[in-house]
Amino acid sequence: MFFMKRIFLSTIFFCFLIISGTSAKKATDYRLWAIRIADSEIKHNPELWMADFVKTPKWDYTQGLIAKSIMTIFEETADKKYYDYAHTYADYFINDSGEIKTYKVTDYNIDRVNCGNFLFDIYNMTKEEKIVKAIELLRSQLKTHPRVSEGAFWHKKVYPNQVWLDGLYMGSPFYARYAAFKNEPELFDDVSRQFIVCDKYTRDPKTGLNYHGWDESKQQKWANPVTGQSPNFWSRSMGWYMMAMVDVLEYLPENHPDRQKIIVNLNRLGNALLQYQDKKTGLWHQVTNFPKREGNYLESTGTIMFVYAFAKGAKNKWLPAKFDRIARSTFDKFLESAVVLNEDGTYSITKACAVAGLGGNPYRDGSYEYYIHEPFRNDDPKVVGPFILAALELIRK
Repeated sequence: MFFMKRIFLSTIFFCFLIISGTSAKKATDYRLWAIRIADSEIKHNPELWMADFVKTPKWDYTQGLIAKSIMTIFEETADKKYYDYAHTYADYFINDSGEIKTYKVTDYNIDRVNCGNFLFDIYNMTKEEKIVKAIELLRSQLKTHPRVSEGAFWHKKVYPNQVWLDGLYMGSPFYARYAAFKNEPELFDDVSRQFIVCDKYTRDPKTGLNYHGWDESKQQKWANPVTGQSPNFWSRSMGWYMMAMVDVLEYLPENHPDRQKIIVNLNRLGNALLQYQDKKTGLWHQVTNFPKREGNYLESTGTIMFVYAFAKGAKNKWLPAKFDRIARSTFDKFLESAVVLNEDGTYSITKACAVAGLGGNPYRDGSYEYYIHEPFRNDDPKVVGPFILAALELIRK
């Protein structure tokens, strides 16, 4: 009996070691994958401004997204090459007066504000006065940025009276970090207002999903004449929206009256999305709710943004624990479905929609046919940045 008991206990202990080893290996893998993709990005684009396949230096949200992810991996690894990559970008654009090359407040483009999000991380390292001045310059845009009647920011001056899901990520995480950075808690009311208004007018009660955009004036050709909503659900726009929610919740005070409303919306959208995930590949489709419709394609940017939001939401208990499991299984499938090894030893992430929007010239009507004909490409910064952030989130407890 004693001998059998020892065998039983040894077997249990051995199984524990296997499970623990597997868990440790997974944690190491997530970190390794963040490093692999970050190093590949640096090799593909030796200067950070080159992200998004641009030919001339540009201050924009895609470059800001890469800069933020690179600063996050620097915090994880302490490898100075990552810090230098992001800091060189900031140093090129920001002069001693805090002015930012290619940026103009009166363009009222909410995308440009997002690029300042990584500056808080740079300042924590350098304490450079010019970085604070640049942060204040971007903050000044939000003081006069045009708004709809209930207080949410227009997406851009060139898109009057319109709130897009994308815009929540472009402005709100920066705004929330600024409120915390400057210890101005009164600003959090305006931060949360962006989410309350956006969700009120973009949510679909039938599916639980959010439409890409809303036109308060109901004048756009893409706008429903009764609701003002755009006609379809675009996965990446909901990815931006979910990333915005979890990033803002990181700074929004625990006792803020709108905090629980945002958490409820995060849960509602997260659960709604689970109905449409492709179980084999782990990906979501370009047009979220028509996975079997002809021409719809599996898309990587929205998918990895969901992974990031699920992982961060579950870690902080804003989402149930099941979302951590879903994030991990989706990430593993993502590696098989959307990541490839190149001949030069770098990695590329595939299946990323290049760009999509509403209105403009040529006019984008928000139809199903419009979304499925937007091309996809490899190594888009809108998948590279969230991939790094998602991988790092999965190793945090």
